[in-house]
Amino acid sequence: MKTVLEVLRATTEYFTRHGVESPRLNAEHLVAHVLGKKRIELYMEFDRPLGERELTPLRELIRRRAAGEPLQHLLGTVEFHGRVFAVDARALIPRPETELLMELTLKEPLPESARILDVGTGSGVIALTLAAERPAAEVTAVDVSPDALALARENAARLELAERVRFFQSDLLAAVEGDFDLIVANLPYIPGGEIASLSREVQRDPRLALDGGPVGTELIVRLLEEAKAHLKPGGRLVLEIGHDQSAALAAELERQNYRDIRPVADYQGILRFLFAIYG
Repeated sequence: MKTVLEVLRATTEYFTRHGVESPRLNAEHLVAHVLGKKRIELYMEFDRPLGERELTPLRELIRRRAAGEPLQHLLGTVEFHGRVFAVDARALIPRPETELLMELTLKEPLPESARILDVGTGSGVIALTLAAERPAAEVTAVDVSPDALALARENAARLELAERVRFFQSDLLAAVEGDFDLIVANLPYIPGGEIASLSREVQRDPRLALDGGPVGTELIVRLLEEAKAHLKPGGRLVLEIGHDQSAALAAELERQNYRDIRPVADYQGILRFLFAIYG
């Protein structure tokens, strides 16, 4: 009978051979998941023997992870801005960059009862985080994908925020009515021709959530035009964008009469976000 430590070492070696990034961390997450423990608790249980009741489901998870299935899909959840969200293949797995986008957005000066729109909500992490952090705000979230919207609604119920966020299907702002103090969007921005070169884990995300068109900025440029009819005077637009798109999109914002255009870097120093005001 193998101990927790022995299983962790063997799994780490197996993941290393199969090209899994951060193999020890992945192994710890999966063992903790099967044992119903927090990852940090494993360090107190290295000598615990594991029987077939634990090893059978663990072997299947290890096999799937080595084959490229994302860790978050196997765990079924991801932590985002201090809250736990359900994740699966229906929507993009939230990235650390988007957490930073939330931290920056929450610092923006907005009315207490701001009207906020999240475009391309996916699993709902942006809309639900804003609703939780801004209790007086009126939050609306849209997505073109009914599958993503179903997941977002499940997360709203999970976090007891179902009464705070209105979700509905829309191709960008086609079905949106009214005006907003803030429009925030993390839209697909990867050029379609580059998707095949992405990691096998990223390719498990829905293509609809990745493909920004031949250049990668087509959806974002469409949003810049459509947002002007839905931003209050002085309303704010906040975008997450691709690593090499800041200059072109900042120029497009200026061309479309946005002002106070502000590119902001992510944790890697890449200009990953754009902030702008309209009117």
